[in-house]
Amino acid sequence: MQPSHLNPPIGSTIEDIDTPCLLLDLDIFEANVRQISDYCSSHGLAWRPHAKSHKCPDIAHKIISAGAIGLTCAKLGEAEVMAEAGIRDLLIANPLASPIKVRRLAALREVADPIVLVDHADHVGILAASLPPSRPVRVLIEIDIGMNRCGVQPGGPAVTLAQLIAATPALEFAGIMGYEGHLLMVEDPTEKQQRIAASIGLLAETKLALDESGIPCPIVSAGGTGSFEITALQPGLTELQAGGGIFMDLLYRELCHVDCLDYALTILAAVTSRPAADRAIIDAGRKTMNQEMHIPEIKGRDDLRIKGLSAEHGVLEVTSGPGPRIGEKIQIIPGYGDFTTVLHDRFYCLRNGRLEAIWPLTARGRLD
Repeated sequence: MQPSHLNPPIGSTIEDIDTPCLLLDLDIFEANVRQISDYCSSHGLAWRPHAKSHKCPDIAHKIISAGAIGLTCAKLGEAEVMAEAGIRDLLIANPLASPIKVRRLAALREVADPIVLVDHADHVGILAASLPPSRPVRVLIEIDIGMNRCGVQPGGPAVTLAQLIAATPALEFAGIMGYEGHLLMVEDPTEKQQRIAASIGLLAETKLALDESGIPCPIVSAGGTGSFEITALQPGLTELQAGGGIFMDLLYRELCHVDCLDYALTILAAVTSRPAADRAIIDAGRKTMNQEMHIPEIKGRDDLRIKGLSAEHGVLEVTSGPGPRIGEKIQIIPGYGDFTTVLHDRFYCLRNGRLEAIWPLTARGRLD
């Protein structure tokens, strides 16, 4: 049984919600979801957003109701949670490299329609050894379009791998995927556009090579939040995976220069100590928020900035005026939402300042 303080009554204000915790402004969240969904639709693209940013079936259903065709899941465990919640179309964006995982995939195929990723012939062999031909699993080939992480080389090597997949009864070749993540933070807008066009162009060239070899390529998937407005303009794509923009954060705004979305997610913290006039301590540290990608910022307070984080303490610098009192609650904009949400068990969802729902991060910890 959960402690009662974790489940304040619906209709509560933030003064009734204990700290530290995640707050989600539903009006802003819904506006962000509409913005991304409409942008994809207006450019003739499907939207298959990443669930790693939220790990929450309640949010997944909201996104799908707004037009998403399914989800991209970072791990098989995440997909299993979403399938249990009734979501069928699930792209698993990490290759499965063991018989244990393929046996789990076979069970998942009984209740959902997953898509798996490969970039090597060995992946095909591992999948074929444990999957029944009676229920083929869709497969995408990941193409290395410049990030130098996973991925087969564009063009001929991808065609060769696709031919192997097409000849494997337990598998169904469904298309290709790439990620232009190495270009999200290119500072100059013209250079960013040009480099993304060249990177995504490798996917278009590979699709053409597949078509010419007689292998249909129905899915061409790419696109992160930090580049989705540019990536959507590139020819050859069929879908975008941008997911973190439903929350928005400082990394996307200040380092990726995405300004069409607003901050829906905040961390609610309380001031626990005022040891000096120029210093305040809050009950939110590194176990509550992440500062690796971008330091978080205090929302709506010009007189405060985060000076540093330890495990369970946040140190605020009071830059002007008297600063906050002990017990005062403040909201903090995450530096990077993906690394922040996974530190929490639930979203406290507000509308017009009142608690409307509490949504659990059911897939939190599913790194398997």
